[in-house]
Amino acid sequence: MLKQFLNLKLSQKLSPQQIQLMKLIQLPTQAFEQRLLEEMNENPALESGSEEDNYDNDEFENDDYDDYDDSDRIEADDINIDEYLSDDDTPDYKTQANNYSDDDDDRESPIVASISFHQDLINQLNTFILEDDERQIAEFLVGSIDDMGYIRRSISDLVDDMAFTQGIYTDEEMVEKMLHVIHELEPSGVGARDLQECLLLQLKHRTPTEYVDLAIDIIENQFDAFTKKHYDKLIQKYSVSKEQLKKAIHEIERLNPKPGGSFTGNNKVTENVVPDFAIRIVDGELELTLNGRNAPSLHVSKDYQDMLRTYKDSRDKSNDQKDAVQFIKQKLDSAKWFIDAIRQRQETLYVTMNAIMHYQEEYFLEGDETKLKPMILKDIADLVGLDISTISRVANSKYVETPYGTKLIKEFFSEAMKNDQGEDVSTLEIKKILQNIIEAENKKKPYPDDQLAELLKEKGYPIARRTIAKYREQLDIPVARMRKKI
Repeated sequence: MLKQFLNLKLSQKLSPQQIQLMKLIQLPTQAFEQRLLEEMNENPALESGSEEDNYDNDEFENDDYDDYDDSDRIEADDINIDEYLSDDDTPDYKTQANNYSDDDDDRESPIVASISFHQDLINQLNTFILEDDERQIAEFLVGSIDDMGYIRRSISDLVDDMAFTQGIYTDEEMVEKMLHVIHELEPSGVGARDLQECLLLQLKHRTPTEYVDLAIDIIENQFDAFTKKHYDKLIQKYSVSKEQLKKAIHEIERLNPKPGGSFTGNNKVTENVVPDFAIRIVDGELELTLNGRNAPSLHVSKDYQDMLRTYKDSRDKSNDQKDAVQFIKQKLDSAKWFIDAIRQRQETLYVTMNAIMHYQEEYFLEGDETKLKPMILKDIADLVGLDISTISRVANSKYVETPYGTKLIKEFFSEAMKNDQGEDVSTLEIKKILQNIIEAENKKKPYPDDQLAELLKEKGYPIARRTIAKYREQLDIPVARMRKKI
């Protein structure tokens, strides 16, 4: 039996232009500049500079091309661009404030050219007198060291890899011998297989003292008790005083658990954050500026406009010339759209950040993180009349320079929780208070999560223990046992 149903479905699809605009809004300043260069390379009708644009938006609409018949013809050689140059009109986007110039407050630290971490190790290796086969093994071991300075593979696996990938046939004894050579390289601890070995290597490079020797014994024989901070057990095991153990632990705490990560010449990608906005306090009032690099000076190519105008004024027009002029108009329309999209992007960024600035005005004036109000994407979307997705694109990828440092905008957003007075407070405020409590605690007896919950409750924030644990993890603060000091 067949049944018919009437199903009405309301759907909305974004046009390709809207999608492109959303992508432009999402781009931070540096990525936007790269996107701008790509667009200018792809579209010769889009030009940069201060040359004024005389393109009339109404003069060359699509309808202009419907009136041309097949008998129209024009030769490309007949186009005289110089006859149609004009400086009459100024594009609207140029009347929008750039806030400040391209190079205003645009300071970037130079990146110093340097050798990589692994190349530095190879250079050190070259100071050792080694046989050819030994050097091959040693260089392979250096290549197996990760950026943190560890070789995280077993000796047997390294032997197999050398045979299969490099054609180097050796045994575990020889690899172990070369590993001892690697352990002599700087920074101390490099080439370790695990944290325990890394700490031991560093301690054994230290000048021997009573406390260094005790630290070596602890790491070598009581590593588990040390990592779990069972200090009473260690005092009993070594028959030492609390002060003696404290000095030995201090020797261990001075070590670097990631020797490769501290290498100043480490060949990592250096990212300079370019603030998209700047907030300043002028005469007690907040002042917002948009980085001028987000408002480039662009205009539509006069050459392309004049070719289009010349074609329109000509009597003879062929089908080939029609195709050519359609291509020209497509490029001009694309250039006009891109300039308009930049203007929309500029306005969207400014109004969004302006709303955030005024919503969090108390924080921006004082710099006290406990003054940050609960704020979600919908709050700002309702204020400026934009979609939540648009606000999210601005917040997730943009930075603002404030008197208190450069901040990622999304850091100002937080959920609301109720205090004991029934008032909405920001989770950021609660996290800051939690952090302050932990920083001020007695490190000999740090607060466990249930006690932290009680302390926050006393301050007027009734928070569950599991929520305390979640906030503590988000703040990258370890559990009480790991915060314990002697």
